[in-house]
Amino acid sequence: MERVAIIGASMTQFGQREGEWVMDLLAEAGIECLEDSGVEAEDVDHLYVSNMASGEFEGQTGVPNALAHDLDAMPAYTQRVDQTSSSGGAGIYAAWQSVASGASDMTLLVGGEKMTHRTTGEATDVIASLTHPVEYKHGVTLPSFAGLTARHYLERFDAPRESLAKVAVKNHKNGVDNPHAQFRKEIDLETVLDSPIVADPLRLYDFCPITDGSAALMLCPASVAQEYTDDYAVVTGIDGATDTHVVHEREDPTVMGGVVESGRGAYEMSGLGPDDIDVAELHDMFTILEFLQMEGLGFADQGEAWRLVEEGYTERETGELPINTSGGLKSKGHPLGASGVAQGVEIYEQLVGEAGSRQVDADAGLCCNVGGFGNCVITTIMEAAR
Repeated sequence: MERVAIIGASMTQFGQREGEWVMDLLAEAGIECLEDSGVEAEDVDHLYVSNMASGEFEGQTGVPNALAHDLDAMPAYTQRVDQTSSSGGAGIYAAWQSVASGASDMTLLVGGEKMTHRTTGEATDVIASLTHPVEYKHGVTLPSFAGLTARHYLERFDAPRESLAKVAVKNHKNGVDNPHAQFRKEIDLETVLDSPIVADPLRLYDFCPITDGSAALMLCPASVAQEYTDDYAVVTGIDGATDTHVVHEREDPTVMGGVVESGRGAYEMSGLGPDDIDVAELHDMFTILEFLQMEGLGFADQGEAWRLVEEGYTERETGELPINTSGGLKSKGHPLGASGVAQGVEIYEQLVGEAGSRQVDADAGLCCNVGGFGNCVITTIMEAAR
């Protein structure tokens, strides 16, 4: 099996991109990634596009082959990767497989979504379609799952409501230093706690925004990477897993089985454990998910993640494990197909020392991309090539 390296990355401005469509965003990120890696378009063997719902959002299908044309990357093999809101992480897994198997010497992964031209209700309905049909017909949405789980977690583990708000405050603070983030504005606890209720006890600032954007990564064998650069990251562990599609069938609603299993597989492949991770990007579509992933990945015991947040353990400047240095989905934004790729971009930039004012001291990083309410999960571990 080939040792897989990442030699280039890019991310467009996330937010409301008026007058631009998903193909514009994908092309922008793809071109920038080619330039960043120094790879010519005709040298790309495989081109993967992570995208959940271009057909539903804007009636656009066939995006991978159209992107190959726009980038002049023919005759590269193309494939769309859709795994709902974890499409980006699934794209990293697919791109890794293409290189690790020896099928490709140069694989470009681009993730993107165009969402803001639809109303909040329309966008929420598209996203809610990933729930089980029985749940969907009763009007169940992901925010309602988040509210129910947050209430259960706070009461079961005697956690203060402020601990969830501190996740939002931290991630907004980190997002100020991310030039591509949708929201570059600090908020305080009072702002979070006084914002409108969405799904009690969660309020507006406990949720990520609806976003347009794209991100890209260039993957190749480590032996080929050395022909392009001395500074690259290596994917040393990666795994994906699923959990019950019907959320109420889970034995414990505060445990995301897909996070636990994908994390276990990634740790086993890399030979690392939770204590070896220096920086992590977690899927904070809702603030409660940061707690559940911290615990599922072994960064905290069950019911104890809130204590670490209260103690500043996850702070970028002073914490032992900085989490969501990019601003996370909460501040950076959540263009569905791009989010998991953008997580990978942040970890890559941290490992090669290109994170600018967000830079932390890191030799190993982890990103966890969650689909639905833990229905499917991909965990990826990268290490700096030293």
